[in-house]
Amino acid sequence: MTGQANFDLTGRVALVTGASSGLGAGFAKALAAAGAKVVLAARRADKLAEQVAEIAAAGGQALAVSMDVTDEASTIAAYAAAEAHFGTVDTIVANAGVATEKLAMALTGDDVDHLLSANVRGVFLTVNEGAKRLDADGSRKKQHGRIVIIGSITAEKVFPATSVYGATKAAARHLGKALAREWARRGINVNVIQPGYFESEMTSDLFESEAGRKMVSGFPRQRLRPPSDLHAPLLFLCSDAAAGVTGAVITVDDGQSL
Repeated sequence: MTGQANFDLTGRVALVTGASSGLGAGFAKALAAAGAKVVLAARRADKLAEQVAEIAAAGGQALAVSMDVTDEASTIAAYAAAEAHFGTVDTIVANAGVATEKLAMALTGDDVDHLLSANVRGVFLTVNEGAKRLDADGSRKKQHGRIVIIGSITAEKVFPATSVYGATKAAARHLGKALAREWARRGINVNVIQPGYFESEMTSDLFESEAGRKMVSGFPRQRLRPPSDLHAPLLFLCSDAAAGVTGAVITVDDGQSL
């Protein structure tokens, strides 16, 4: 796959949240193919088992852990399991998140809480627990900490029915930059990748609809690209090549936000 030969991750231990399907499953496979030992974390254990089997069949090393990113005890337990199996997690991909397709007046308080819990609280709990363990493992000296938060172009551009979702992604973007500054001297790099709209489990219903097709026709290139476009930037940010990159926000959207 494009980018793997340049960004060797041999010796790294990576944890990917939301890894049971979609972008997260793709990230886990890309990291494993680049040499990392990968911990796939999500709530759906059966789906995780399928992804782990595929990675193993391709010659990679992977572990499935049950993890609810909105639950602090679950997050701590997942990291403990990962550490017991592979050692300290030094590469964290905070990918888990939820979305809605509702206009603001159709959103309920529960909808808002659901979005905030997964997309803000969940991201914070995921990266904060990982950072604590990296710090305890001597990241200040090793300079090996890598955290990548998966955001969204809705953090910066308004799209239909994304009011609160976009606000949570703006929060994740700011959180990434703030933590990059806070942890700069602890040997932990924190960066954000902002994907545009790709073909995925989360967006399939949208782009099969008339409204979705109209939306794509309004993009500058009038197309959807495959999620694999995100893999090379991810591998770069997780590799030694990105030792001097922290607090960056990389947008990968085929020009959709222009």
